[in-house]
Amino acid sequence: MELESLYDLLQLPKGVESPAEEKLPQGGKKKYLPPLSRKDPRFEELQKVLMEWINATLLPEHIVVRSLEEDMFDGLILHHLFQKLAALKLEAEDIALTAASQRHKLTVVLEAVNRSLQLEERQAKWNVETIFNKDLLSTLHLLVALAKRFQPDLSLPTNVQVEVITIESTKSGLKSEKSMEQLTECRTDKDQPPKDVFDELFKLAPEKVNAVKEAIVNFVNQKLDRLGLSVQNLDTQFADGVILLLLIGQLEGFFLHLKEFYLTPNSPAEMLHNVTLALELLKEEGLLSCPVSPEDIVNKDAKSTLRVLYSLFCKHRQKAHTDATLQGAPN
Repeated sequence: MELESLYDLLQLPKGVESPAEEKLPQGGKKKYLPPLSRKDPRFEELQKVLMEWINATLLPEHIVVRSLEEDMFDGLILHHLFQKLAALKLEAEDIALTAASQRHKLTVVLEAVNRSLQLEERQAKWNVETIFNKDLLSTLHLLVALAKRFQPDLSLPTNVQVEVITIESTKSGLKSEKSMEQLTECRTDKDQPPKDVFDELFKLAPEKVNAVKEAIVNFVNQKLDRLGLSVQNLDTQFADGVILLLLIGQLEGFFLHLKEFYLTPNSPAEMLHNVTLALELLKEEGLLSCPVSPEDIVNKDAKSTLRVLYSLFCKHRQKAHTDATLQGAPN
């Protein structure tokens, strides 16, 4: 393939580095995003939604992303983002200044991400080389996977796909092939996960959230009174899982041995263990109608915490009403 025609195929202006000038090794392949694909409105919208999500998540750490292509490659922001989402501490240096240390940091982060997503390296649509080389497609695949895992209610634009050109270096020269890259799922309204009462409450009647919290706090404190415990703040006091486990034990008649959980958790990993155990107990009792991520509880997500407590509130309020009716109590 002539260099001139390669420029035309990729819609590259003269002076921009082409695959031929990058000296692609024989047998090597690389995907390119033509300018028209980059300007696709849904492709741009996907980047905007992901950037806003990252910036909102990392706001307490005063980290701001302005370009997914330029800001994610060295592992620094990915490191902070994954630690925040997964509520764990990675053994990686905070600041990596050299290319070698940046690659090492990125390797540690991506290995942890793949473990969390239960992906083998060959299954992932990203790797250290593509992320480090600022491959926008790989970066987007990675961020979409993280959002689906840790923020399933994030409203990503559906059916985002762009035309890409794959260049392969062969013995006879460079070969090109056009294809469509699917970045987000193609969903219809029927495919959307059902919204629960808290999705609607936070969206349509946020002014009523505090009233719901107050009712649940009263319920929780009635049940915890015999243990000499009380709750004032739903958003923060359930993050380590201790009070949640004790509450479930009181309501569901579970006896939890102290060896099964951390009574005074000292790390995010120990908090995550407690909350995960609590959610597993609730699932066994059939009490969770909507999926709840334990990381969200540890990260003090108000909606997720309310979902869990509301499931207990509904069951035991109904049970108390039924028991009173059976005993002939007045309505």
